[in-house]
Parts: sequence; C-alpha cells; structure tokens
Amino acid sequence: MEKYLEVGKIVNTHGVRGDVKVIPWCDTASFICNFETLYTKNGETAFKVIRARVLGNMAILRFEGIDNPNKADELRQTVLYINRDDAQLEEGSYFVADLIGLEVFDEQGKSYGKIKDVLKTGANDVYEIEAENSTLYYIPAIPSVVLNTDIENGRMTIYPMEGLFDAN
Repeated sequence: MEKYLEVGKIVNTHGVRGDVKVIPWCDTASFICNFETLYTKNGETAFKVIRARVLGNMAILRFEGIDNPNKADELRQTVLYINRDDAQLEEGSYFVADLIGLEVFDEQGKSYGKIKDVLKTGANDVYEIEAENSTLYYIPAIPSVVLNTDIENGRMTIYPMEGLFDAN
C-alpha cells in the first residue's frame, strides 16, 4: 500500500492572501480540509495548512509561507497528497488506490477478474472489473453484492447477482 495518496490538484489562486483553489480527487472537498499537512509526490515537499474551507466543490487552502498571489500562482498544477497514516476512514471505507487490483471472487471461489477502476455515480460507487480476456464488467458497491473486502490479501468476495456477468 502506498504511503502517500493523491487527493487533488491546485488549479488556481484565490484572493490576495495567497490562498489556492484545489479540485478534489477524493470523495469531497471537505475531506482535504481535514488535514494539517499536505504533500507533493512521495512526501518530497510538505505544506502546512493554516486555513482550509470549502467553496462549492473546491477546497480553498492557505499554506504557511505562501502569503501572496504570486507565491500561490507558482503552486498551480501541483498535485497534492496525504499521508495515509493521517487519514481516519469510516468502518467499511477504503482508499480507491487500495481497491485497484483486488481480485474478485464469488463465495465458491470462482474468479471474475481484478478491479480496474472505481466509478463515482452518485447513489453508490461502481467497481469496474477486468476479466482475464479483457472483458469489462461493472458491479455496484453495495452490501448485497460486495460481501467482503480483504485489502491485506488482495481479495474481494461478491454475490454475483443475476445479470451482472451475463455475456449479453
């Protein structure tokens, strides 16, 4: 499991005090606002967050040492990361990065492929599963379908509802 996980990208400056606008790549902009420190890739640079708020679907952040629009503009296009050790996830919640690559089985041990992507649909997430023959299948991430997620062993157990894996 990766130590640093992408959460968003700085896309613009905001105001005259050096704030930056961050488009979230996580569930919500408010998730990003919960962290005292954000990083660049592999933790190379740490940014201490001194102010964070949500504006629409964006996070507005102020970093220590960034106190004017010119300095803030230099950060434009910077991808921000969190240290996974700083995150508190609810029971049954997972980082998308940890789900990608899990092998998907039914209760009898039949393999359906590996999770290739997690799609956000609004009502619930949808897991894109790629079979060995490169066929793509989509399953809803709901308790009646996803029976067990075992990140440590790289497995997900599902109940393959009728129609989920039909060739038609």
